[in-house]
Amino acid sequence: MLLDQENITKGAVIAASVGSVLFSLYFLENRNIIDCDGQVINFKFQKSSSGGELVANVLSKQGVKFLFTLTGGHIAPILVESDKIGIRVIDVRHESTTVFAADGVFRLTGIPGVAVVTAGPGLTNTITAVKNAQMAQSGVVLLGGATSDLLKGKGSLQDIDQFALLRPHVKWCSHVSSNSDIVPMLERAFYEARNGTPGPVFIEFPIDVLYQESVVRGWYLKNQDQAKSLASRVVNMYMSYHLKKIFSAIDSNIVIHGRVRQHQVRVTSDHVSTLLAQLVSNKDKACKKPVLIVGSQVTLINDAYSIESLQRSVQSLGIPVFTSSMSRGLLGTSHSNLFRHCRSHALKNADLVILAGVTCDFRLGYGKSINSRAKVFSINRDSIDLYKNKSPDYPYSLDPGSFLVQLSESILELPSSEKATIELKFRDWINELTNLDVTRNVDIANKINIPPSKEGFLNPLKALQMFDEQLPHKTIMVADGGDFVGSASYIVRPRAPLSWLDPGVFGTLGVGAGFSLAAKLCRPDHQVWTIYGDGAFGYSIPELDTMVRHKISIGAIIGNDSGWIQILREQQEQLNSDVGCNLAYTDYHQVAIAFGGKGFKSTNESELKFALEESNKILNQNQQPVVINCIIERNDFRKGSISA
Repeated sequence: MLLDQENITKGAVIAASVGSVLFSLYFLENRNIIDCDGQVINFKFQKSSSGGELVANVLSKQGVKFLFTLTGGHIAPILVESDKIGIRVIDVRHESTTVFAADGVFRLTGIPGVAVVTAGPGLTNTITAVKNAQMAQSGVVLLGGATSDLLKGKGSLQDIDQFALLRPHVKWCSHVSSNSDIVPMLERAFYEARNGTPGPVFIEFPIDVLYQESVVRGWYLKNQDQAKSLASRVVNMYMSYHLKKIFSAIDSNIVIHGRVRQHQVRVTSDHVSTLLAQLVSNKDKACKKPVLIVGSQVTLINDAYSIESLQRSVQSLGIPVFTSSMSRGLLGTSHSNLFRHCRSHALKNADLVILAGVTCDFRLGYGKSINSRAKVFSINRDSIDLYKNKSPDYPYSLDPGSFLVQLSESILELPSSEKATIELKFRDWINELTNLDVTRNVDIANKINIPPSKEGFLNPLKALQMFDEQLPHKTIMVADGGDFVGSASYIVRPRAPLSWLDPGVFGTLGVGAGFSLAAKLCRPDHQVWTIYGDGAFGYSIPELDTMVRHKISIGAIIGNDSGWIQILREQQEQLNSDVGCNLAYTDYHQVAIAFGGKGFKSTNESELKFALEESNKILNQNQQPVVINCIIERNDFRKGSISA
């Protein structure tokens, strides 16, 4: 029976994949009759027009408000024309930040973020951030400059095989050869980035398709009148032919469409019926200890429901819930069914496990963390992740958020007696987990109250508690670090859905500046704080300049223990060496001041209290970034935390 269920689901996945391909082909040929948001634009492409204008107008129709870039001659027309029509151009200090920021925009808005970088090293600098977006299933549109098609492979400046680098790390990629290709290619890029399992996409723009025809003609035919030899005239004839090919759109009307709506399998009551029966039934073999594990995929913003309705749905299920990564905060700071500290116990003792957008990778012991006798329901947009390391008893290749919303609606439609059954049925199980969570909270509280062993240092757990207590409800937190951030996950409480951003499964350091820029731009009425380890902060230091120049007010709290402590702790014990693991107690607050921001150094609770109060005032003025440099004592709170 399991095999049949699995084969049926895999068959459905194959059918859905074929359907997606057919839809993409149909999309390219019939864009003006696809279900799009808003009215189309009829753009009259004239001789004075540029490819940069087309790009800017497509971005605007796709709902893009911000464009992240590090400038270069290959891409300048995109930046200039985007700025002209009101898209805010945020120029940063490293190309990886452009992609991290674009990634953050997608997570918070559901609209693919846009990064624009120049050719060659501009593009190679994005690779880590692109891979992070791919593994986090985040929709990013990366636009990269390139040399002219005429000069490909001839040693032109910054000319490399960019597709060889990007293709393994993106969902879809394409090359634009003429300005008539720009609109359909870009519209498809946004569709691909967002639809199904989201991910990064890449479009390569040769420099000559972005500039005006008169400028490009000047590059290629500047000595046209002096051509006297037959060879020179033949070359000029070919150049003229190439120009006509590039500018084939001149004197034509180009239709620019709005966003294409997502195409997903609609979740119905039939999909949730088996799980619902397990939750409601009082038979001996029915579940008595269910657990719901919620992953980032659940919080993907889509057209079917609001994030608030998703929150209400999960809160109403009446079963224990554990959140992870982007789903942290989904149930608020506290809820009777939200648990933080006893997931291992819950998974080992559960008789029914619901994996909502969660993969059985290292975070779940490759599936071995789950009770082998438990029935596993897995809902995932990605067919590979659905079966990775452990085949679920009930696999569903669906949007997990939609599944949970439908499950909640089906429960609400039950007779009152059956709804009451769910509340009573799992009470003992919830009480068991509650007691474990309370015990762990008491243990953490005791560790928080341990004074530091020497003056001039803070207990890191106490510092995090003080930080958490002063955060307003409208706060978005970004996590960028190892040991200090790991400790924060036990103490700091995300306030609401989409109030916590972390890199995800790739564990990338350096996301802090990009994610926080995106968060503040997308949620200007929120405070934005990044929790940094001192090692991770090194990646984001130059972007303090970006924040100052663009008047983007972001807070940073750094746990400065002068080392890569998560690595050092295990390395010293296992290899008896600390080589490569020690840093210095650097005055990072002075670095912030040097860039034009504000900075505070905290070596005790009194100084930290003052720094937090003053930082709150600075962030409310919304003009400058602020850095709190917490000098913390090294501890063993997270000993054994390295994952394999």
